[in-house]
Amino acid sequence: MAQFGKASSKRGKPTYAYAIIGVSLVLFLFGIVGWFFLNLRKTGDYVKENIQVHAWLNPNAPKKNIDSLKTYVASLPYAKNVEYVTKEMAIAKWNADNDTTWKKFLDENPLPESVDFYVKADHVQKDSLDALSADLLNRYPGLVKEFQFPTETLSQVSKFVKTAAYIFLIAAIILTILVVFSIDNTIRLAMYSNRFLIKTMQMVGATRWFIARPLNVRAIINGLIASGIAIVAVWATITLIESLAPGFKVLHDNASMMLLFLIIVLLGICITLFSTHRSVIKYLRMKLDDLY
Repeated sequence: MAQFGKASSKRGKPTYAYAIIGVSLVLFLFGIVGWFFLNLRKTGDYVKENIQVHAWLNPNAPKKNIDSLKTYVASLPYAKNVEYVTKEMAIAKWNADNDTTWKKFLDENPLPESVDFYVKADHVQKDSLDALSADLLNRYPGLVKEFQFPTETLSQVSKFVKTAAYIFLIAAIILTILVVFSIDNTIRLAMYSNRFLIKTMQMVGATRWFIARPLNVRAIINGLIASGIAIVAVWATITLIESLAPGFKVLHDNASMMLLFLIIVLLGICITLFSTHRSVIKYLRMKLDDLY
């Protein structure tokens, strides 16, 4: 009898290993998709911030006015890497990227001087750049001959990022719903094996809070463990991808990664706690015969 009671007691103890593994796998999948979504945004920003803007200058523009223009552009909060490109620098860049057959037909350097710079991703939009163009042309009349940026490239990049963002957003919503239901079902299955233990505690006089409290605490701990496993797995996967494809390192953003990991932790804890508490209340309300 003692051995039977001992074996029965062991069978009555909650087993959470499979639930933790199941929740970890689901959170890992969520983390990888979230990382791809973050990389999509960073990729769009990276491409936008590598689009160079040119303010072409009129020939024989006074050096003083050019310095004033460069200082003004550099003072703009969204402009970066401002550079004054002389005719000599312009032709040197051209020769480095193209052939030099122009020397056979032209005696003089045909390229104008310019103030070149890049713009932060939030302001790389046609309306914003058009407004900047009008501002520079009005502020420096006779100095800025033309303001140029690759309109077609900008339009295609913006369209691609917007379309891909919508696709990933829909996928993220669907995945989040699947994550919630998957974790909920995993926890409910884990609690199902302990339904008689919960009912027995109620039958001997334990209050609902007394029964639910240790299970809720355990749910929080399990959520933390599952989240920790998922985060380590996501981090290891990202590190492996970045080592195999070094280009991804350019898109690495620790702040975004910390936000993603925080979401994984909150998701793991909240869903695990909610599912566990709901299962406990469900079994407490059921009649003993309905548990079979």
